[in-house]
Amino acid sequence: MTVSTAATTAPAASSPAASTATVPAAVPAAVVGAECADPACACPEPLPVLGRDVTVPLVTGGDVTYAALDYAASAPALQRVWDDVAAYAPYYGSVHRGAGYLSQLSTDLFEQSRATVAEFLGCRPDDQVVFTRSTTDSLNLLAAVLPAGTHVFVFETEHHAALLPWQRAKGAQVTCLPAPRTPEEAVAALDVALHGAPKGSKLVCVTGASNVTGEVWPVRRLAAAAHRHGARIVLDAAQLVPHRAVDVTELDVDWVAFSGHKLYAPFGSGVLAGRPDWLREAEPYLAGGGATRTVARRADGSVEAEWHTTVARHEAGSPNVIGAYAIASACRALTEAGFDRLAARERRLLGLLREGLAAVPGVRVLSLFGEDSERVGVLSFVVSGWNSSHLAAALSAEYGIGVRDGLFCAHPLVRHLLGAESEDLGACGSPDPGAGFNGNAVRVSFGAGTPEEHIRRCTAAVATLVREGAAWTYATESGRCVPVGPGER
Repeated sequence: MTVSTAATTAPAASSPAASTATVPAAVPAAVVGAECADPACACPEPLPVLGRDVTVPLVTGGDVTYAALDYAASAPALQRVWDDVAAYAPYYGSVHRGAGYLSQLSTDLFEQSRATVAEFLGCRPDDQVVFTRSTTDSLNLLAAVLPAGTHVFVFETEHHAALLPWQRAKGAQVTCLPAPRTPEEAVAALDVALHGAPKGSKLVCVTGASNVTGEVWPVRRLAAAAHRHGARIVLDAAQLVPHRAVDVTELDVDWVAFSGHKLYAPFGSGVLAGRPDWLREAEPYLAGGGATRTVARRADGSVEAEWHTTVARHEAGSPNVIGAYAIASACRALTEAGFDRLAARERRLLGLLREGLAAVPGVRVLSLFGEDSERVGVLSFVVSGWNSSHLAAALSAEYGIGVRDGLFCAHPLVRHLLGAESEDLGACGSPDPGAGFNGNAVRVSFGAGTPEEHIRRCTAAVATLVREGAAWTYATESGRCVPVGPGER
């Protein structure tokens, strides 16, 4: 479906009549990647996202425009994506098996979305794009199709979605590599581990950018090391693909996995794209309609199924057409906005954030590769004397700023960075300056829709809280730190 300022032409369906249908226009492409007013400005304005004007109440009285700084968990939907989906919604129909016009139109839209994602990722001609529910679902799918006895190599620094699925793969041997201190050390450690691995199928799983530190990993060099030893590599691009162009061919990875909800697309869809052979040769991830060519009842009363060898093999059930189309819409929007320009703007925001936090006493920014390492818009920190959950709760309740606190589904990495082995995070409440910090952290994450004012507001709020303390008192209720009454400030 091509967005224009007048009308959107629906994809041609299999019936002649279908080719004449149109879907109402979504949003003018001109709003995507709008320029700064100054022609010399190299950074675009924030892309329009849903929720940008939402106000939230403060415990101190009044309300304020919400500062969404938790993009690493779920990015707000681009207005462009939402409008594209709204334009399609009246034409929604179930795909692949319907004779009706809307079903045929939806089928074509679904398959065109697959082609859009393949182009966005720079896929090779024989690569397959499988639509899943999320990055987690994608990596679990890949784990389910591993050849028997595959040896999997993964760093302890991975998100749980990339760390844990291999433990459940039948017959797989899993080697968990320790956290490297530099990108060069990561490549060297993988090279040594693969050199000593037994013969047979081997798979390396690595993140593109850390969901804790935002640091970018040396994916191309890790892929070269993997292939040098006859291993394959899957890239967890959940945190990379919203911030940087990801080209499967250029990076020379075998698979890439990511989630739509981190790519400014709602509706719970994800992608696993890459080599078709392991997917084609394995039993279907899910058994059900759509994955089968034929199903027949044997004379003995059992049922026999012949499975598809295409992507349908692992897309059983009625697929999430709207979710797939939302991902494709986000891919187009980000491509049109230009990743180079979006990344330049993001680096400016990251500089403001780091500069602001550096001026606050007791703040320590978490880093694996060092202060000068390349990062996307994700940064975690701790403040001496503060429980991180308390700080995050105060930022929300008193300033309308949404960040995340905890271990970020990357427990081994955060504990490594903090040097903390204890599960005891302590109770939230008035900070004790002599207590050091507890075993969790605060994460600020942002992206294409983040205004500069939100970053400045966040650093100013952290500085005020550290300098003056919270205005309200806080306590732990149902596992969360919440405001319970006015403080003494």
